[in-house]
Amino acid sequence: MVVRLSQLLFVSLREVPAEAELISHQLLLRACFIRKLAAGIYTYLPLAWRSLLKIINIVREEMNRAGAQEVLMPFMHPAELWQETGRWDEYGDLLMKLQDRQGRWFCLGPTHEEPITDLARQIIKSYRQLPINLYQIGTKFRDELRPRGGLIRAREFIMKDAYSFDRDEEGMERSFEAMKQAYIRAFKRCGLPFVIVEAEAGAIGGTENLEFMVIAENGEDRLLRCPKCGYAANRERANRRPPAGFEEALKGKKDSGKPLQKVMTPNQRTVEEVSSFLKVEPSQLVKTLLYVADGEIIAALVRGDHELNEAKLSRLLGKKVAMADATTIENLTNAPVGFSGPIGLKEKGVRLIADYDIALMSDFVVGANEADAHFINANWGRDFPIDQFADLRFADKGDGCPRCDGTLEMHNAIEIGHIFKLGTRYSEPMKATFVDEDGKEKFFLMGCYGIGISRILSTIAEVSHDEDGIIFPISIAPFEAWVLPIENEGELRDVAERIYSDLQAVGVETVIDDRDERAGVKFKDMDLVGVPIQVIVGRTVRERGEVEVRLRRNRSEPKYVPVSQVAETVLELKRQLFEELSPDP
Repeated sequence: MVVRLSQLLFVSLREVPAEAELISHQLLLRACFIRKLAAGIYTYLPLAWRSLLKIINIVREEMNRAGAQEVLMPFMHPAELWQETGRWDEYGDLLMKLQDRQGRWFCLGPTHEEPITDLARQIIKSYRQLPINLYQIGTKFRDELRPRGGLIRAREFIMKDAYSFDRDEEGMERSFEAMKQAYIRAFKRCGLPFVIVEAEAGAIGGTENLEFMVIAENGEDRLLRCPKCGYAANRERANRRPPAGFEEALKGKKDSGKPLQKVMTPNQRTVEEVSSFLKVEPSQLVKTLLYVADGEIIAALVRGDHELNEAKLSRLLGKKVAMADATTIENLTNAPVGFSGPIGLKEKGVRLIADYDIALMSDFVVGANEADAHFINANWGRDFPIDQFADLRFADKGDGCPRCDGTLEMHNAIEIGHIFKLGTRYSEPMKATFVDEDGKEKFFLMGCYGIGISRILSTIAEVSHDEDGIIFPISIAPFEAWVLPIENEGELRDVAERIYSDLQAVGVETVIDDRDERAGVKFKDMDLVGVPIQVIVGRTVRERGEVEVRLRRNRSEPKYVPVSQVAETVLELKRQLFEELSPDP
């Protein structure tokens, strides 16, 4: 395939677009990879599509290698399917909904658990058809409130999603592990420095799940990792061990002897308002958060400067939790929202669960269960009981690792893949069954596995760049080599054309910058796009018959090669660069 920059849809931008905050968004716009159509919706231009096709091919090869079968499902899903699983309402405003001319409701698929489960219950009838793993690569839609970062968080994006069906737990585990290994291989081949972390299931559901994340300074996700033992989890999932002194605090029950005292705090509801009014630090307040779990009222206590992790509370209780509404709170505490406290709640049948950190506190501030009032000098044990201490808050850097005596570090990160053990989360409500060997109907045990194809392109730009532009891994670069003649006609142009033909002939994907532009413009564009191998046909051709060959990632160490040896040299560099990305030892 002949590719000349003069014939390519390519118009680079010199200025940083005002709309772009993340460096990856800036670079993909400036290097003419994407253009915005609407908020969170982008056109992939030829350079981007070349890279995306390579990413897709890598993912497809690894999925096929793992035994998955490719399908393509509709983008539009009838509401009835999502209503069967309860996700029509649970998914919330992220779900893009529309009606047809008959008034029937549909959504644009953000994920495909419902359609694939419907397909399975139609076709898979016997255990003899299992296990099976079906995947697709296509467009997804999520109505993000604040799309950001270009392709990092878009409203329309390309995704690979796969779904496994098994007859038992052992089979589901095998499918999950096979996908994990396929992901490891695919991401290594894409040149992504990923970390595998424990994660929350979110709207997908299921039992166990893992995220594949890339540490990035401007990543919107957070992961916590222990450098000592390797434990890693995203912030929504990360656990922590009890703080130093926790066990001793349980025995001693700190109490300075100061009497409990009610103080009036008119219209002071938030932690910030109360702490400022009483002239104490937020860490000296205890928030009493009231939840409903299967009809039971739970009071969750966390320090004023900490944030309750509802997922942890839900896992601790083994049931879904929901924040109590204003009416429930007022009926229980006789006070409006903002003045709830733990004192007296036990007598009303409320279960009190406190975060580990509360055990180390004394003489703290709590709501008085009375409008415009708080208690100071409150102490647990003396003034109110605690039914259970647990890890309730979001973990943070400096917390103790839950698996060893190390200390957690926090990093910003970008999620590029997520794998789930779903169990019967979808097969049971959708009555998707098969007949097992014993003649009995059983629900499929499922797994699902997603990769953000278009997000990978942004992630590479985010973590692999310098002040001049993107630095692509050769496996997913739009081209493998870029030939740049510093003159637009004459001897140097003729040599560049010959080298370009030679590289094409030996199987190196090459573009030549044959534009009628100044050399400085060409150099800037070559570095901006980030093709890994650069071939510069300059004055050294006249001086000593040599061409400069260098890697984009290390331009300060060029090789000067006789014109006749350029193709051989570039081919060897290509081999070395691909070898670096090989997932095989």
